[in-house]
Amino acid sequence: METKAVKSNKNVFSWFRAKWIDVPLFSIGIAFLIMVILQTLVLGFEYDSFGSWFQSWLNNWVNILRNNAGIGIIALGMTLVIMTGGIDLAVGSTLVVTGAFAMILLDTSTKGILGILGITGIPAFVVTIILVMLFGYLLGSLIGLSITKGRVPPFIVTLGAMMIFRSVTQHFMQGYNPKVPMEFLQIASFKIGNYMIMPIIFWAIIAYILYYVSKRTTFGRQIIAVGSNERAAKLSGVNVEKVKRCVYALMGLLVSIAALIQVSRIGSMDFSNAGRGMEMDAIAAAVVGGTSMMGGRGFIMGTVFGMLIIAVMNNLLNLFGVPPFLREAFKGIIVIGAVLLQRKEKTS
Repeated sequence: METKAVKSNKNVFSWFRAKWIDVPLFSIGIAFLIMVILQTLVLGFEYDSFGSWFQSWLNNWVNILRNNAGIGIIALGMTLVIMTGGIDLAVGSTLVVTGAFAMILLDTSTKGILGILGITGIPAFVVTIILVMLFGYLLGSLIGLSITKGRVPPFIVTLGAMMIFRSVTQHFMQGYNPKVPMEFLQIASFKIGNYMIMPIIFWAIIAYILYYVSKRTTFGRQIIAVGSNERAAKLSGVNVEKVKRCVYALMGLLVSIAALIQVSRIGSMDFSNAGRGMEMDAIAAAVVGGTSMMGGRGFIMGTVFGMLIIAVMNNLLNLFGVPPFLREAFKGIIVIGAVLLQRKEKTS
């Protein structure tokens, strides 16, 4: 006969396995906890006092969160896109073109659009933010229209948009180096206490809003319905094309916000390389966070943790001195592993 200890161990294992399979946030939370422990161990404990150790630990986390806030915002939008059964490969190029537009508007030289119109200072910043967000929304809407009205697969449309947006931006921005007003940098660099955490706050606010939308609104339920079974959603009265257009428009809007954060952080943008690989980071964060690549399932909070897992992993690889080119391999392994786990969950 089995002892009580063996039965107890089996019950614990069964409970843990059931939670791991049925509650994606449980497995993601465990993975994130492991990454936090590893990060803490790698930073070490050789400090004069607990206060100095905690200060170093906190500074490290603030830097990780701040540096990944922009891509974290994009990953939230990518989650909704994937939940509809789509994909957006153009996010990096959209970031470049919206960032370039922001810099042209703000340019303090004689070429600055708002300067020519006599709009400066805070009014110029407000106008820039509104116009850039509208521009991002418009680009996302055009992608959505091409997918729904043109009946072209999302992969093809966004792949084409990725090449068009970046090449057009590079063509018009070659030899042009806009100067962003120093005051505009306060959007991302304004200090609360001793920390520049504004990008983190923007990320948290957007994550909460999208969490609410995905869980508490009709639109959120329609996104899940479209991704789960498009035909059934249509028969149920859901305007599938409208839902898809709205999701891609929202994606463009979120990318424009990330572009504004990036411009306000560094005051410039490398139009050739900015945003490259960002689409893969966003997809990876969503998939690691439990979003199904088949559509119909996704978790905003899971994506937040997925982004943090990838961010900490990148930081650890940097601390270990792993060459930059190999870091992408680790990211690829994590993505493939996450998808394999999803398949295993469905067959369990």
